Amino acid sequence: MNLSENVKEGLRSIQGNLLRTVLTALIIALGIMALVGMLTTIDGMQSSVDNSFSSLGANSFDIKGPRMFRRRSAGVSDKDYPPIVYREAKQYKEFFQGKTAANITIYANVTGIAQLKYGSLKTNPNTRLIGIDENYINIKGYRLVSGRDVTTTDIEMTNNVVILASELATTLFPKESPINKEISMLGLKFKVIGVLDKKGSINGGGDDRVALVPLETGRQIAGGRTLTFDITTSVPNISDMDYITGEAEAVMRRVRKDQLGKPSSFEIERSDAFAKDFEEISGYLRVGGFGIGFITLMGAAIALMNIMMVSVTERTREIGIRKALGATPLKIRLQFLIEAIVICILGGIGGIILGIAVGNVVSQLISEKSSFIVPWGWMSLGITVCVTVGLISGIYPAYKASKLDPIESLRYE
Repeated sequence: MNLSENVKEGLRSIQGNLLRTVLTALIIALGIMALVGMLTTIDGMQSSVDNSFSSLGANSFDIKGPRMFRRRSAGVSDKDYPPIVYREAKQYKEFFQGKTAANITIYANVTGIAQLKYGSLKTNPNTRLIGIDENYINIKGYRLVSGRDVTTTDIEMTNNVVILASELATTLFPKESPINKEISMLGLKFKVIGVLDKKGSINGGGDDRVALVPLETGRQIAGGRTLTFDITTSVPNISDMDYITGEAEAVMRRVRKDQLGKPSSFEIERSDAFAKDFEEISGYLRVGGFGIGFITLMGAAIALMNIMMVSVTERTREIGIRKALGATPLKIRLQFLIEAIVICILGGIGGIILGIAVGNVVSQLISEKSSFIVPWGWMSLGITVCVTVGLISGIYPAYKASKLDPIESLRYE
């Protein structure tokens, strides 16, 4: 009896004991479902968190000029480097966009004490006025509720247009739409072209009290005052952050003409710390999920071994007949091993399908932003585990079957 005949015989035996096979496969399926389902849920949560952090700007880093208040260490102040000027920011954007697929925005804090007025209504005099380019809103994780974004035409023509954050729009326009209305700010008239969705922030909601104007308009408002331009670079994938940050530092050092071996004359602030923390936590969750799934599968393996032992006892006479007809102990062992593996694979396929479905449903319930995950790696692991469980569960029953005495087996009732 060759291997293919053993497989066919194993399938015939499974078909002859269909109810027992279904129940056994169901035990394996539940174990695999627990393993694949938990790991799929964790992957879905990771994807959701990555998307959420991306919308909050966690897949980006800022290049900033010197701080307003310099740090002193052992009585020695940091070197007073010049601020990042507009020319340097533009050069960085031109050089760096040619090297990577990252998106870049240049912006400047024009003032932090602006007051906006519309008719008899006005805001507190603590509004931040920021000059932005056309990429700022997307990279910084803002979302427009109504109106439009700043365009390159607005920047080039220094148009007096403004985008209001949610708190400002609610204060100035409690009962009407602000779009296309004119407001006063710093003695100038501005046309409202957009309203931002409420964002909030860790530092107390200051992101909802900003007014955004085109970058050239902001430079014009500043007049002769020197502005420090900040640069934010958005990375397509958080996993590429280390590499792209290193590339950005090299480009900016070239732009700033920093000498080799000397410290950089600028700062790079990364915003992916929370994403890294959650990635580490999800790693622990995967280990825990795999452990729980593995324990479940071990229980299924014990159940399968018990059922295979029962099968050997029930088929003692059949084994005797096979041996009398010339079947070797190796062929007998192969028959029972293949039967155990086939049952495990059938249960594993069902468990994988159920695990993917359950895992994605749970991750969707946890977060609506979670995307549908097909965990090919976990699926391959599930099949491998199924074959392993089949081998472990079938070895002893197969060995016992192969050692049966053919004469005693033929006399068994």
